[in-house]
Amino acid sequence: MSVRAADHVREELEQAILTGAYDDGARLDENSLSTRFAVSRTPIREALQMLAASGLVELIARRGAFVRHPGFVELLEMFEVMAELEALCGRLAARRLTDTALDSLKQAEQFCSDALKTGDTDAYYRANEGFHHLLYEASGNSFLISEAKRLHRRLQPFQSMDEHRQILAALEAGDADTAGRVLRDHVAIQGEKFHDLMASYQTQPESRAG
Repeated sequence: MSVRAADHVREELEQAILTGAYDDGARLDENSLSTRFAVSRTPIREALQMLAASGLVELIARRGAFVRHPGFVELLEMFEVMAELEALCGRLAARRLTDTALDSLKQAEQFCSDALKTGDTDAYYRANEGFHHLLYEASGNSFLISEAKRLHRRLQPFQSMDEHRQILAALEAGDADTAGRVLRDHVAIQGEKFHDLMASYQTQPESRAG
């Protein structure tokens, strides 16, 4: 089964977890998921591994996969770190951006815009991920790229494209300070928007804050 199928399953499960469709600690049964998504167990396993890498699922040997809801404080801390990682990516990218990378970023931003206009949330989800990953790649720092991608996947459901055009303008102008500031503010603003999603499933915030 293709990686694309695994990505689709991962996206669907990720959204379901973060919007409260699964309780904290709920077991994700491979057979049931295989039937639900009409795919073999191979992409299901791949999707669960990706979710485990992002921290939303815990894989326990001989027991299976279990949902792990991030706590309120944990999410706030992630947003603080993500804001600084994106700011650093933006500053480095503004100094190192190639014409080819800039063209790819512009295309990715257009994909995001088109998906929003048509209301295609799945397409937007992938396009937004592509935009940010291209930005990270443009930083030219392999360790930073890896860490930013990992954390972005965890926080992706809360992202928007409101500042994409501002980010592109700063990168194209080679303005490292502005690129860093816009990206930091971009993530900080999104951090304020996750409260509604958290409220949809967080019935014991203190116990999940650790």
